[in-house]
Amino acid sequence: MSKNAKPGDFSLWSIALPAFGPSLLFGIGEGAILPVIPLMAREMGSSLAGASLVVALIGIGSLVSNIPASLITAKFGERRGMVGAAVLSLAAMLTCVFAHNIWALAVGVFLIGASAAVFNLARQSYLTEAVPPLMRARAMSTLGGVGRIGLFAGPFIGALAIHLTELSGAFWVAAVAVAAAGAVAWWLPDLEPSGGPAPTGPGPTVRSLMAAHKRVFLTVGIGVLLVSAVRSSRQVVVPLWADNLGLSPAATSVIYGLSGAIDMLVFYPAGKVMDRKGRNWVAVPSMVLMGAALLLIPLTTGATTLLLAALLIGFGNGIGSGLIMTLGADYSPRHGRAQFLGIWRFMSDAGGSSGPALLALLTAAVSLSFGIAATGVLGLAAAAVLGYWVPRNKAVHR
Repeated sequence: MSKNAKPGDFSLWSIALPAFGPSLLFGIGEGAILPVIPLMAREMGSSLAGASLVVALIGIGSLVSNIPASLITAKFGERRGMVGAAVLSLAAMLTCVFAHNIWALAVGVFLIGASAAVFNLARQSYLTEAVPPLMRARAMSTLGGVGRIGLFAGPFIGALAIHLTELSGAFWVAAVAVAAAGAVAWWLPDLEPSGGPAPTGPGPTVRSLMAAHKRVFLTVGIGVLLVSAVRSSRQVVVPLWADNLGLSPAATSVIYGLSGAIDMLVFYPAGKVMDRKGRNWVAVPSMVLMGAALLLIPLTTGATTLLLAALLIGFGNGIGSGLIMTLGADYSPRHGRAQFLGIWRFMSDAGGSSGPALLALLTAAVSLSFGIAATGVLGLAAAAVLGYWVPRNKAVHR
């Protein structure tokens, strides 16, 4: 989009393939392997705790790689960052395929998380530059939505590959998907930034950005951390409570799948509301709905009532699709944007890692119902923080 173009002249369809195609493919790859990683770890003789730790390495790899990812993206650009991330992810997938022990598998899984950090940051930075601010939330919501579609479809494609081959077949599916994502990023040229040429001169450091934007990180950033904690916990809550109720694995899978399905259906309308009304019109309802649904889950007594609560969680999470990326884009400065987004994503991933850990701690110390209820309270706290600090009628357009 040219510098003088009007937002009305811009269409998301014009950048659909370069902007969203790689994210869909990357999501399919990640979705294909997530259910398989603990099974492979167990097949290699790992304990249940060890298998859980191997799965957690994806999140740990992403968390510790966010700041380096921002430096890589700032130096080499978004397109090269995506291609490099795809190459690293492909190498990591093949490491897992040919792993003969738990340590090799752990290394591969960690590198998958690290490559995802580079890929996701480069994609967010790219869209922030390429899309007019008045359409930013729709773009980010769509980016989040297509990623979730990939995560939803990936396990089914992976299951077919496993049926036809063996457990490692899911990693071959993921390898093909991330290679295709890299190919799309390689052959499609970068779009012209919507804000014109970038400022010249030495770039800011991560430390200087943290100091300059300290107020944002300590206000809206805390809200983002809480949002991520609630979102990551919700993935664990439904299966755990279903098991507590004595539901069969098949019933649990159906409930979880339906919650994920409704999650995918509402991302674009929510983005449109954020663009036209303001970020808080979605941020607050999203967290209120998720918080209330989590508070209701310990009161459910069977499959039907749990399904209703899970659907409410899915709807609340779905309308918040792209919210964290949109807020990060809103507050990011033009000069040093990649580094700012690296800090932003670090905070988000820190919240995502702490949510399930807090749930586990409270469950062990008190009870599962108490842990789930506490997670619901975190959702309401996130709504309060965002409702107070995020501008009510307009976004911060940079």
